[in-house]
Amino acid sequence: MSTLTFAPSKKSSFTIIQPETTYTGAPIEPIQKGLPKFTQSLCPECSGLIEARIFEDDRGRVVMEKTCPEHGYFWDVVFSDAEMYRKMEEWDFGDNRGVENPAVPDATTCPFDCGICSIHTSHSGLANVDLTNRCNLTCPVCFANANAAGYVYEPNLEQVRTMLTALRDEKPVSGRIVQFSGGEPTIYPHFFEAIRMAKQLGFSHVQIATNGIKFADLEFAQRAKEAGLHSLYLQLDGVSDDIYLRTRGRRLWEIKQQCIENVRKAGLKIVFVPTVVKGLNDHQVGDIVRLALENIDCLSGISFQPVSFTGRISRHELEAKRFTQADVAHAIWEQTGIAKPLEDWFPLSCVVPFSRLISALRGEPTTHLSAHPHCSIGTYLFVDRNRKGVPVTRFIDVGAMLQEMDLLARKAGRQSIKLWSKMQAWNVLRKHFHEDRAPEGLSFTKFLQTLQGMMDKDYGRGKSEAEGFTYKTLMVAGMHFMDHYNYDVERVKRCIIHYAAPNGRIYPFCTYNSGPTFREKIERQFSVPLEKGGVNGKNGCGICVA
Repeated sequence: MSTLTFAPSKKSSFTIIQPETTYTGAPIEPIQKGLPKFTQSLCPECSGLIEARIFEDDRGRVVMEKTCPEHGYFWDVVFSDAEMYRKMEEWDFGDNRGVENPAVPDATTCPFDCGICSIHTSHSGLANVDLTNRCNLTCPVCFANANAAGYVYEPNLEQVRTMLTALRDEKPVSGRIVQFSGGEPTIYPHFFEAIRMAKQLGFSHVQIATNGIKFADLEFAQRAKEAGLHSLYLQLDGVSDDIYLRTRGRRLWEIKQQCIENVRKAGLKIVFVPTVVKGLNDHQVGDIVRLALENIDCLSGISFQPVSFTGRISRHELEAKRFTQADVAHAIWEQTGIAKPLEDWFPLSCVVPFSRLISALRGEPTTHLSAHPHCSIGTYLFVDRNRKGVPVTRFIDVGAMLQEMDLLARKAGRQSIKLWSKMQAWNVLRKHFHEDRAPEGLSFTKFLQTLQGMMDKDYGRGKSEAEGFTYKTLMVAGMHFMDHYNYDVERVKRCIIHYAAPNGRIYPFCTYNSGPTFREKIERQFSVPLEKGGVNGKNGCGICVA
């Protein structure tokens, strides 16, 4: 192990632990911080590996530029606020060490030696299992579509078991959160069986990425709950039909509202997932936040996803439609007055000290969300009885608390002081909690109970939630999946959003859906012609087209 020093603020410095190698011995180069810098990227035309320069332009934006010897010069805005970009880097707490059992143990070139490889530094934080590429919509913005592909990809239940087992077999931390996706997973003929299988295999959270159409039927929602479904990642691009006509090709606003109501009745939770395109629906970002607050009893978060571009796009169109994570933060502040971009937003990876401390106190490895600090950013709102959201940063000294948590995690690794460490952890939280600035009804005890509910659904859901054991919270985040124009190999190496495939391998999101695009290779290998439809062509299920 080696130590690196970074400055999270002008007033202090902090030493982090940076591993030198992955579990299988591949060297780990620490994240480069500051601007300008160089990274490896891809040519948008030929997908060749080329060098890219990342720098701040004269408009305060972070720009990537690169030149392919054959196809010429390309540039793109990767973060619209350079100051915010630098802040995200300040709150990186070092890399993880990947997995002990990579499927590719002797990888040399990221992102092409994939599945998951010895170079990769993160394990699965959230894993996707595609049940089908069929859908009951034909969305213009979709990258996984049977009609466009010309074939049906629909694994049978044994293949689903293979994918789930590969995730559970990850070492030293097994996959614990799975999201069934597609296409539209709810039209998979064995949808409920797949959910039950995931629960039986020991996944703590089972989610689906869905357009919500099937959940407009209350009985369907109740059956999903009974099978073991935990949450819906609900496609929600806006609050009016004019948006859905452009993004999804159909009026869907009434269906979305019915879906929310039925999820509430069934006792499930929702995370809104808006795909945001500049000039199309970015003006409704604030409305989506307000909708979530209005439905806080069944909403747990919003994951804004700035659009990623597949295929070729003109320079003019790319610049006109590109929406970055910084744009998400600024739009929310400008449209709602909630969560100042520089004060209240942090990278997802800043939670690593919490998971390190939990691992040390429990004496066993836990999931570390050790993503690249530019992969995802967010803020956590505590929502009072008037449905007003207050960022956690307003009443918790987040930066100082994270630093102390990370230091404490190192000390807590020694068995003889674990009891002492639990007391210290309580004291650290207490010291940095300011009840006079907290929202109404949030005492320190209630804050601790809420943290417990986040880590253990037995306290965060059901009877405990109904009895007020926890305080209402809303995660508001942005995650920008890459395309060929903004591709950064350093981000790929640290990806925590993975896909399991029927070949038994696990792929980072941004190699499965972009870059090498392993999705196309995997789906073609395990697909049937479009006209056969169904699970492996055996069930006779046709293509459902809106």
